[in-house]
Amino acid sequence: MALIEVDGVDKSFASRHGTINIMNGITFDVADNDFLAIVGPSGCGKSTLLRLMQGLDHPTGGTIRFRGQPVTEVLHEMAMVFQNFALYPWLTVKENVGFGLKARGWAADRIEAQIERFISVTGLIGFEEAYPRELSGGMRQRVGLARALAVDPAVLLMDEPFSSLDPLTAESLREEVLQLWRDPQLPPEAVVLVTHNIEEALVMADRVIVLARRPSKVLAGVLVRLPRPRDRKSDAFYELTDYVYSLITEGSPQALKET
Repeated sequence: MALIEVDGVDKSFASRHGTINIMNGITFDVADNDFLAIVGPSGCGKSTLLRLMQGLDHPTGGTIRFRGQPVTEVLHEMAMVFQNFALYPWLTVKENVGFGLKARGWAADRIEAQIERFISVTGLIGFEEAYPRELSGGMRQRVGLARALAVDPAVLLMDEPFSSLDPLTAESLREEVLQLWRDPQLPPEAVVLVTHNIEEALVMADRVIVLARRPSKVLAGVLVRLPRPRDRKSDAFYELTDYVYSLITEGSPQALKET
């Protein structure tokens, strides 16, 4: 059984100019131990899909299931890392990391141990009492990642998490996320990454879902068989990047490609 099943999902919004269709008939699965990336042109509903998966919003048509059960409310088994960090500026690093744990009613000693654990694994030791305004963008995103992982999510949802960072910091954080994901002692069971960056998707993910322009549909599911760490200068990586880019720009469905 798939961890997440997105089955024929439609999403539309009402506006004063009529109904705006965002997506039609989106279907794909997220398996256990999956690292899935979703790419597509701006406005095609990538971030909306993450919200639908977590239950923060609901589809107009179709069904989303988590472990076989329809998603009808916000799922605490999933956690989100945002593009704009979404930290509470009046809370310290330690308090931001533990915010979700307190909301779940965990015992104080368990919360303390969990905070210490994920401050350590995300490289935040020494910054526990700092406030977000005192941190660089990369460090603030580490806090967001630690906060998401601290609740032991089965699925980590990442919405353009590196797009506001400088290239060197983004590259470093991509590798750190991959290291955390490969550690069997740490959550999550699966990662779903939304990105505009095709290279980023192919460097990190094992599968890439390519969406068309609005109203979006799935153009292809691309299996990435390249060995890790991925060599961006290799012919195979270049060919796969070009293939995904062509899918998006040409906007026509293609057969599944395995590499």
